[in-house]
Amino acid sequence: MSRGRIVSATVLATVVLAAGCGDDDDDEPVASTTTNTTTEAAGELDEVVQIDGGRGLYVRCTGEGSPTVVMEGGDLDTTDSYAFAEEAIAAETRACVYDRAGLGRSDPPPGRVGLDEVVGDFEALLEAASIRGPYVLVGTSGGGYIPVGYAAEHPDQVAGMVFVEVPAPFRNPPEEIVELTRPSHPSNTERRDYLQVEKDAWAARREIGDIPITVISNRYSKAEIAAAEFPSERRGMRANVEDQRGWLVLSPSAEQVVVTTGHAVEEADPQFVIDAILEVVNAAGEGDAK
Repeated sequence: MSRGRIVSATVLATVVLAAGCGDDDDDEPVASTTTNTTTEAAGELDEVVQIDGGRGLYVRCTGEGSPTVVMEGGDLDTTDSYAFAEEAIAAETRACVYDRAGLGRSDPPPGRVGLDEVVGDFEALLEAASIRGPYVLVGTSGGGYIPVGYAAEHPDQVAGMVFVEVPAPFRNPPEEIVELTRPSHPSNTERRDYLQVEKDAWAARREIGDIPITVISNRYSKAEIAAAEFPSERRGMRANVEDQRGWLVLSPSAEQVVVTTGHAVEEADPQFVIDAILEVVNAAGEGDAK
Protein backbone atom coordinates (compact mmCIF):
# COMPACT_ATOMS: atom_id res chain seq x y z
CA MET A 1 0.00 0.00 0.00
CA SER A 2 1.38 3.37 -0.97
CA ARG A 3 1.41 5.79 1.97
CA GLY A 4 2.84 8.84 0.22
CA ARG A 5 -0.42 10.77 0.33
CA ILE A 6 -1.16 13.07 3.24
CA VAL A 7 -4.81 12.22 3.82
CA SER A 8 -6.66 9.04 4.54
CA ALA A 9 -8.83 9.51 1.50
CA THR A 10 -5.78 9.50 -0.71
CA VAL A 11 -4.44 6.39 1.01
CA LEU A 12 -7.69 4.59 0.22
CA ALA A 13 -7.46 5.68 -3.39
CA THR A 14 -3.92 4.35 -3.58
CA VAL A 15 -5.13 0.96 -2.41
CA VAL A 16 -7.81 0.94 -5.05
CA LEU A 17 -5.53 1.99 -7.88
CA ALA A 18 -2.85 -0.43 -6.81
CA ALA A 19 -5.37 -3.24 -6.75
CA GLY A 20 -6.72 -2.32 -10.13
CA CYS A 21 -3.79 -0.63 -11.77
CA GLY A 22 -2.53 2.75 -8.66
CA ASP A 23 -3.73 5.27 -5.01
CA ASP A 24 -4.76 8.12 -3.21
CA ASP A 25 -5.32 7.17 1.88
CA ASP A 26 17.11 -5.11 20.94
CA ASP A 27 16.92 -4.80 24.52
CA GLU A 28 13.98 -6.49 26.17
CA PRO A 29 11.40 -3.96 27.40
CA VAL A 30 11.53 -3.16 31.08
CA ALA A 31 8.30 -2.54 32.98
CA SER A 32 7.71 1.17 33.50
CA THR A 33 7.95 2.43 37.04
CA THR A 34 5.31 5.06 36.32
CA THR A 35 2.62 2.73 34.99
CA ASN A 36 -0.23 2.11 37.41
CA THR A 37 -0.66 -1.65 37.83
CA THR A 38 -3.13 -1.57 40.69
CA THR A 39 -6.07 -2.52 38.51
CA GLU A 40 -7.12 -6.14 38.31
CA ALA A 41 -5.26 -8.05 35.60
CA ALA A 42 -7.53 -8.34 32.60
CA GLY A 43 -5.70 -11.32 31.09
CA GLU A 44 -5.27 -12.19 27.45
CA LEU A 45 -8.08 -11.38 25.02
CA ASP A 46 -8.16 -12.72 21.46
CA GLU A 47 -11.66 -13.19 20.12
CA VAL A 48 -14.61 -11.88 18.16
CA VAL A 49 -17.04 -10.14 20.51
CA GLN A 50 -20.68 -9.42 19.74
CA ILE A 51 -21.96 -5.86 19.64
CA ASP A 52 -25.34 -4.38 18.69
CA GLY A 53 -27.33 -6.34 16.14
CA GLY A 54 -25.24 -9.44 16.76
CA ARG A 55 -22.35 -8.13 14.70
CA GLY A 56 -18.90 -9.41 15.59
CA LEU A 57 -15.78 -7.30 16.01
CA TYR A 58 -12.38 -8.91 16.44
CA VAL A 59 -10.26 -7.62 19.34
CA ARG A 60 -6.92 -8.59 20.83
CA CYS A 61 -5.49 -7.34 24.15
CA THR A 62 -2.23 -8.29 25.83
CA GLY A 63 -0.37 -7.09 28.90
CA GLU A 64 -1.62 -5.66 32.16
CA GLY A 65 -1.83 -2.26 33.77
CA SER A 66 -3.34 1.16 33.32
CA PRO A 67 -3.87 3.24 31.27
CA THR A 68 -4.99 0.90 28.52
CA VAL A 69 -3.49 1.70 25.11
CA VAL A 70 -5.93 1.22 22.22
CA MET A 71 -4.40 1.50 18.75
CA GLU A 72 -6.38 2.41 15.61
CA GLY A 73 -4.83 1.52 12.26
CA GLY A 74 -5.20 3.64 9.15
CA ASP A 75 -7.89 3.30 6.50
CA LEU A 76 -8.43 -0.35 5.51
CA ASP A 77 -5.74 -1.45 8.00
CA THR A 78 -6.36 -4.48 10.21
CA THR A 79 -4.84 -5.32 13.58
CA ASP A 80 -1.70 -6.40 11.72
CA SER A 81 -0.78 -2.75 11.20
CA TYR A 82 0.22 -2.46 14.87
CA ALA A 83 1.99 -5.81 15.15
CA PHE A 84 5.25 -3.85 15.39
CA ALA A 85 4.17 -2.16 18.63
CA GLU A 86 1.98 -4.61 20.54
CA GLU A 87 4.71 -6.53 22.35
CA ALA A 88 6.62 -3.43 23.43
CA ILE A 89 3.48 -1.66 24.66
CA ALA A 90 2.19 -4.79 26.41
CA ALA A 91 5.47 -5.04 28.34
CA GLU A 92 4.54 -1.73 29.98
CA THR A 93 0.75 -1.71 30.22
CA ARG A 94 -2.36 -3.18 28.63
CA ALA A 95 -2.36 -2.94 24.81
CA CYS A 96 -5.40 -3.49 22.58
CA VAL A 97 -6.03 -3.57 18.85
CA TYR A 98 -9.16 -4.44 16.91
CA ASP A 99 -10.54 -4.81 13.40
CA ARG A 100 -13.11 -2.19 12.52
CA ALA A 101 -16.31 -3.37 10.84
CA GLY A 102 -15.62 -4.72 7.37
CA LEU A 103 -11.94 -5.45 8.06
CA GLY A 104 -10.04 -8.57 9.03
CA ARG A 105 -12.11 -10.91 11.18
CA SER A 106 -14.88 -8.39 11.90
CA ASP A 107 -18.33 -8.49 10.34
CA PRO A 108 -19.26 -5.87 7.75
CA PRO A 109 -21.17 -2.76 8.82
CA PRO A 110 -24.93 -2.67 8.15
CA GLY A 111 -24.74 0.49 6.05
CA ARG A 112 -22.95 3.78 5.52
CA VAL A 113 -20.45 4.53 8.28
CA GLY A 114 -20.04 8.10 9.49
CA LEU A 115 -18.21 9.38 12.55
CA ASP A 116 -21.14 8.55 14.86
CA GLU A 117 -21.24 4.96 13.60
CA VAL A 118 -17.52 4.25 13.79
CA VAL A 119 -17.28 5.82 17.27
CA GLY A 120 -20.41 3.93 18.31
CA ASP A 121 -18.79 0.65 17.28
CA PHE A 122 -15.71 1.57 19.29
CA GLU A 123 -17.81 2.36 22.37
CA ALA A 124 -19.72 -0.90 21.98
CA LEU A 125 -16.49 -2.87 21.60
CA LEU A 126 -14.99 -1.44 24.79
CA GLU A 127 -18.12 -2.42 26.71
CA ALA A 128 -18.59 -5.87 25.15
CA ALA A 129 -14.95 -6.82 25.65
CA SER A 130 -14.78 -5.26 29.15
CA ILE A 131 -11.78 -3.13 28.19
CA ARG A 132 -11.34 -0.78 31.12
CA GLY A 133 -10.24 2.83 30.95
CA PRO A 134 -8.69 5.24 31.26
CA TYR A 135 -7.30 4.98 27.75
CA VAL A 136 -4.35 6.24 25.78
CA LEU A 137 -5.76 6.40 22.27
CA VAL A 138 -3.41 6.01 19.33
CA GLY A 139 -4.48 6.73 15.75
CA THR A 140 -2.55 6.31 12.52
CA SER A 141 -3.59 8.33 9.46
CA GLY A 142 -7.35 7.93 8.92
CA GLY A 143 -7.60 5.89 12.14
CA GLY A 144 -6.90 9.05 14.11
CA TYR A 145 -10.32 10.58 13.56
CA ILE A 146 -12.02 7.89 15.65
CA PRO A 147 -10.15 8.71 18.89
CA VAL A 148 -11.04 12.38 18.37
CA GLY A 149 -14.72 11.52 18.09
CA TYR A 150 -14.56 9.26 21.15
CA ALA A 151 -12.64 11.81 23.23
CA ALA A 152 -15.21 14.49 22.45
CA GLU A 153 -17.92 12.27 23.95
CA HIS A 154 -15.91 10.72 26.81
CA PRO A 155 -13.16 13.16 27.86
CA ASP A 156 -13.05 11.69 31.36
CA GLN A 157 -12.01 8.32 29.94
CA VAL A 158 -9.06 9.59 27.89
CA ALA A 159 -5.69 9.82 29.67
CA GLY A 160 -3.59 10.62 26.62
CA MET A 161 -3.47 10.51 22.83
CA VAL A 162 -0.96 9.94 20.04
CA PHE A 163 -1.63 11.06 16.47
CA VAL A 164 0.59 9.43 13.85
CA GLU A 165 0.28 11.52 10.69
CA VAL A 166 -3.43 12.28 11.01
CA PRO A 167 -4.09 14.99 8.41
CA ALA A 168 -6.54 17.85 8.46
CA PRO A 169 -9.54 17.32 6.16
CA PHE A 170 -8.89 17.20 2.43
CA ARG A 171 -9.64 20.62 0.93
CA ASN A 172 -11.33 20.55 -2.47
CA PRO A 173 -10.64 16.88 -3.25
CA PRO A 174 -10.59 15.98 -6.95
CA GLU A 175 -13.54 14.04 -8.30
CA GLU A 176 -11.40 10.90 -8.60
CA ILE A 177 -10.85 10.88 -4.85
CA VAL A 178 -14.46 11.72 -4.08
CA GLU A 179 -15.59 8.74 -6.13
CA LEU A 180 -13.03 6.29 -4.74
CA THR A 181 -13.85 7.18 -1.15
CA ARG A 182 -17.62 6.91 -1.38
CA PRO A 183 -19.16 4.41 1.08
CA SER A 184 -20.68 2.59 -1.90
CA HIS A 185 -17.39 2.07 -3.73
CA PRO A 186 -16.59 -1.68 -4.05
CA SER A 187 -13.11 -1.26 -2.56
CA ASN A 188 -14.43 0.53 0.53
CA THR A 189 -15.05 -2.50 2.74
CA GLU A 190 -15.41 -0.25 5.80
CA ARG A 191 -18.24 1.57 3.99
CA ARG A 192 -16.93 4.66 5.71
CA ASP A 193 -17.72 8.11 4.33
CA TYR A 194 -14.06 8.99 4.59
CA LEU A 195 -14.16 12.63 3.56
CA GLN A 196 -17.16 13.43 5.78
CA VAL A 197 -15.63 11.60 8.76
CA GLU A 198 -12.53 13.78 8.41
CA LYS A 199 -14.64 16.95 8.40
CA ASP A 200 -16.79 15.84 11.34
CA ALA A 201 -13.81 14.83 13.49
CA TRP A 202 -12.11 18.15 12.74
CA ALA A 203 -15.28 20.00 13.72
CA ALA A 204 -15.48 17.98 16.97
CA ARG A 205 -12.11 19.27 18.22
CA ARG A 206 -12.22 20.88 21.63
CA GLU A 207 -10.14 20.84 24.79
CA ILE A 208 -10.72 17.55 26.55
CA GLY A 209 -8.42 18.12 29.48
CA ASP A 210 -4.82 18.79 30.45
CA ILE A 211 -3.56 15.42 29.23
CA PRO A 212 -0.41 14.39 27.34
CA ILE A 213 -0.92 14.40 23.58
CA THR A 214 1.73 13.91 20.90
CA VAL A 215 1.02 14.89 17.31
CA ILE A 216 3.53 13.35 14.88
CA SER A 217 3.49 15.26 11.58
CA ASN A 218 5.49 14.70 8.41
CA ARG A 219 7.18 17.55 6.55
CA TYR A 220 7.18 16.66 2.86
CA SER A 221 10.16 17.41 0.66
CA LYS A 222 9.88 19.54 -2.45
CA ALA A 223 10.41 16.42 -4.55
CA GLU A 224 7.57 14.58 -2.82
CA ILE A 225 5.24 17.53 -3.27
CA ALA A 226 6.16 17.89 -6.93
CA ALA A 227 5.42 14.21 -7.52
CA ALA A 228 1.85 14.48 -6.19
CA GLU A 229 -0.81 13.86 -8.80
CA PHE A 230 -3.38 16.53 -7.92
CA PRO A 231 -2.92 20.29 -7.25
CA SER A 232 -5.11 20.07 -4.13
CA GLU A 233 -2.92 17.28 -2.84
CA ARG A 234 0.22 19.34 -3.37
CA ARG A 235 -1.33 22.24 -1.45
CA GLY A 236 -2.21 19.93 1.41
CA MET A 237 1.27 18.43 1.52
CA ARG A 238 2.87 21.87 1.73
CA ALA A 239 0.57 22.83 4.64
CA ASN A 240 0.64 19.43 6.36
CA VAL A 241 2.69 20.37 9.42
CA GLU A 242 0.92 23.68 9.96
CA ASP A 243 -2.53 22.15 9.46
CA GLN A 244 -1.92 19.33 11.95
CA ARG A 245 -1.26 21.89 14.65
CA GLY A 246 -5.04 22.05 14.74
CA TRP A 247 -5.01 18.90 16.89
CA LEU A 248 -3.14 20.78 19.62
CA VAL A 249 -6.37 22.42 20.79
CA LEU A 250 -7.29 19.12 22.46
CA SER A 251 -4.99 19.76 25.42
CA PRO A 252 -2.77 22.55 26.77
CA SER A 253 -0.09 19.87 27.15
CA ALA A 254 -0.31 18.74 23.52
CA GLU A 255 2.96 18.79 21.57
CA GLN A 256 3.80 18.42 17.90
CA VAL A 257 6.81 16.44 16.69
CA VAL A 258 7.88 16.98 13.07
CA VAL A 259 9.46 14.14 11.09
CA THR A 260 10.63 13.65 7.50
CA THR A 261 9.91 9.95 7.16
CA GLY A 262 6.98 10.23 4.77
CA HIS A 263 3.35 9.59 5.63
CA ALA A 264 3.91 6.04 6.92
CA VAL A 265 5.94 6.97 9.99
CA GLU A 266 5.22 3.61 11.64
CA GLU A 267 6.75 1.78 8.68
CA ALA A 268 9.78 4.03 8.26
CA ASP A 269 10.64 4.26 11.97
CA PRO A 270 8.53 1.91 14.10
CA GLN A 271 10.67 2.41 17.21
CA PHE A 272 10.03 6.15 17.06
CA VAL A 273 6.28 5.52 17.20
CA ILE A 274 6.65 2.99 20.02
CA ASP A 275 8.71 5.47 22.04
CA ALA A 276 6.16 8.23 21.44
CA ILE A 277 3.34 6.00 22.70
CA LEU A 278 5.24 4.94 25.81
CA GLU A 279 6.19 8.53 26.62
CA VAL A 280 2.49 9.45 26.64
CA VAL A 281 1.66 6.34 28.71
CA ASN A 282 4.27 7.29 31.30
CA ALA A 283 3.18 10.94 31.35
CA ALA A 284 -0.43 9.85 31.81
CA GLY A 285 0.61 7.61 34.70
CA GLU A 286 2.50 10.46 36.35
CA GLY A 287 -0.57 12.66 36.00
CA ASP A 288 -2.73 10.07 37.76
CA ALA A 289 -0.24 9.88 40.60
CA LYS A 290 -0.44 13.61 41.32
